[in-house]
Amino acid sequence: MSSSTTFVFLFLFSFLTSLRVSAQDPTYVSHVCPNTATYTRNSTSFTNLRTLLSSLSSPNASYATGFQNATVGEPPDRVTGYFTCFGVSPELCRRCVAFAVEDTLIRCPNKKEVVLSYEQCMLSYTFFRDSVPAPSYVYHVCPSTATYTRNSSYFTNLITLLSSLSSRASLSNGFQNATAGEAPDILTGLFLCRGDLSTEVCRRCVVFAVSDTFTRCPNEKEVTLYYDDCMLRYSNRYILSTLNTNGGIILVNTQNITSNQIGLFRDLVLSTMNQAATDASVSPGRFATGKANFTAFQTLYGLVQCTPDLTTQQCLRCLNLTINQLPTDRIGGRSVVPSCNSRYELYLFYNESDIGSPKPQLDSAPPPQPISIPSPKPGEGGNSTVIVIAVVVPITVIFLLLVAVFIFRSKRKTTAYETEPLADGDDITTAGSLQFDFKAIEAATDKFSESNKLGQGGFGQVYKGTFPSGVQVAVKRLSKTSGQGEREFENEVVVVAKLQHRNLVRLLGFCLEGEEKILVYEYVPNKSLDYFLFDSTMQSQLDWKKRYKIVEGIARGILYLHQDSRLTIIHRDLKAGNILLDADMNPKVADFGMARIFGIDQTEANTRRVVGTYGYMSPEYAMYGQFSMKSDVYSFGVLVLEIISGKKNSNLYQMDGSAANLVTYTWRLWSNGSPLELVDPSFQENYQTNEITRCIHIALLCVQEEAEDRPTMSAILQMLTTSSISLAVPRPPGFFFRSRHEQAGRADPAMDMSALFSVNDASITSVAPR
Repeated sequence: MSSSTTFVFLFLFSFLTSLRVSAQDPTYVSHVCPNTATYTRNSTSFTNLRTLLSSLSSPNASYATGFQNATVGEPPDRVTGYFTCFGVSPELCRRCVAFAVEDTLIRCPNKKEVVLSYEQCMLSYTFFRDSVPAPSYVYHVCPSTATYTRNSSYFTNLITLLSSLSSRASLSNGFQNATAGEAPDILTGLFLCRGDLSTEVCRRCVVFAVSDTFTRCPNEKEVTLYYDDCMLRYSNRYILSTLNTNGGIILVNTQNITSNQIGLFRDLVLSTMNQAATDASVSPGRFATGKANFTAFQTLYGLVQCTPDLTTQQCLRCLNLTINQLPTDRIGGRSVVPSCNSRYELYLFYNESDIGSPKPQLDSAPPPQPISIPSPKPGEGGNSTVIVIAVVVPITVIFLLLVAVFIFRSKRKTTAYETEPLADGDDITTAGSLQFDFKAIEAATDKFSESNKLGQGGFGQVYKGTFPSGVQVAVKRLSKTSGQGEREFENEVVVVAKLQHRNLVRLLGFCLEGEEKILVYEYVPNKSLDYFLFDSTMQSQLDWKKRYKIVEGIARGILYLHQDSRLTIIHRDLKAGNILLDADMNPKVADFGMARIFGIDQTEANTRRVVGTYGYMSPEYAMYGQFSMKSDVYSFGVLVLEIISGKKNSNLYQMDGSAANLVTYTWRLWSNGSPLELVDPSFQENYQTNEITRCIHIALLCVQEEAEDRPTMSAILQMLTTSSISLAVPRPPGFFFRSRHEQAGRADPAMDMSALFSVNDASITSVAPR
């Protein structure tokens, strides 16, 4: 394309958007445009993109309905995109789309994947390359019993949900869930990618499914889309951590097994698939494969997978159901339901080299070694015929209910310890986690030897454990003399087992045996943040670039607790010692023993049992037992100041002849116009002044005395990732140590909260508020 043509194209878009009749520009929210794929202005891709954007912003577009999608071109230059508007008039919708079309060439020049979000509308488009073809469609279910309109709150929440899922696909391990909106328009969703696929293939499948859902299920509230590489589900009902075997599909290979081999083949399929199901049910990823020799020249390959939010029992139950429905008289078959799927073939249909290392099993035994037999390449007869059948019949339902009642009654007998029940009625058996045998944990930790001791955690000691398979774990052994340990133990299991996020420490299982109460976590090799932050010999290992990534990661983890998890969860003990660092120095928020689960509509609560660490606790929580999401925001602000400075908030720092804690010290530097004096000297000059000043500014907004003045975690994350967002002027912080000069201008110095108690970093478990 000539430069003059490009100029005319850009001019036309500018001209269209100039017709806005003195209206304000749409309010920018965010944009995502990865650098993974780009185009040039003289390419076919750009020509197709220009055609797509012209179509979406044309006067004849569906502005009245608030949604339109389109696809232009052929692979590898095919581009698909859509716009959606959020409850605005057709004219405002048109203006927003026109503005977005112009804005995309500024914010995301030459990018092949773009999502632009404004308060009034959203614009998205993506290309699919030949090397990564469009996912193979399998089946979809979207009952017409409940529908929505494009100008409804439900549709707005659906767009938010799908945008959240597609943006997280590049950060996930193949599974992610999310919730959007409030009752009656609340909805939940998830995606699940096949466990042997790369993050890139998973991401592309999810992005494709998000776009495809508006074509296959344009206005249904409950949707399940199946592809070879992934599954996408969302519903107006709660679907997370819930077993669902309805609305399934069975696919069979058209080629039969020879009649004299049917019995042998059936036994081989069932034994191989059942072993894989057992392995998958006890693995954190709920995924496993298996293979076995059928003849001298043929190998049977099997794959099973559940959504990782299911318990071990739920996963095994689901897989047993799908395996029993596999057609074992054919050379290949697949059974798929919303919560799990099973498949076998006489050719290698999965990426064997990308199968992850085995996770710890309940009995801590090494995983079975697969039989290594060469397999033929897939030949003819590989085409499958789709046979849609009812997956659960009444007899199966009755049988499963009887099994569930039996298991429930048995587990109640084996776990009937004298523990105080949780406030919301949950007990330990509701946690989606694995129960380990005490002897297995004892062997993994070498009988809890001192050489394996990692440190003293909340209410107990933490040990490193290594299972025979080589998998390493962190074992938290609750102190038998801890007065409140039992409650904290139950709370941690119920809360943490339901959470999945890259910036949260993952709970692998638990053990309740006699007086032993043990949690088994993923092993995080680089200890906690305070180990590096407050040690002068270790500080240099965390340069500003790494610390900024840590700040952003902590923010994402806390945002997940506050907003994106199944329940709103307040951590209440956020501090440097509870931030663990993995091998790549990525942060993982740990120790949820003091977390408080809120109801969906609850935003704050009062307690007479204050738990946390002085120096990190917000004024309203430390003084009056009032906690909310803004309490965690305060702790986050303190933590950011410690990360920037390498100083503890609990220490006192001299300035102008008076002592102050870190928060007060920072406020005085900020007020004097010298915030960079706070910066850790180990950075030397290796940081961007504007970036680190902005972080100090954000931290001061977090530690403001009044909770309502503090920003939310979602706003904080936007401030951290989008430099164009303007920041408010911070007000004085809580626990502000005022000098005599500062107190002289204060109306009622007797009410200075900093005088009520001294600040230290000791964890507390029970304080009666004043």
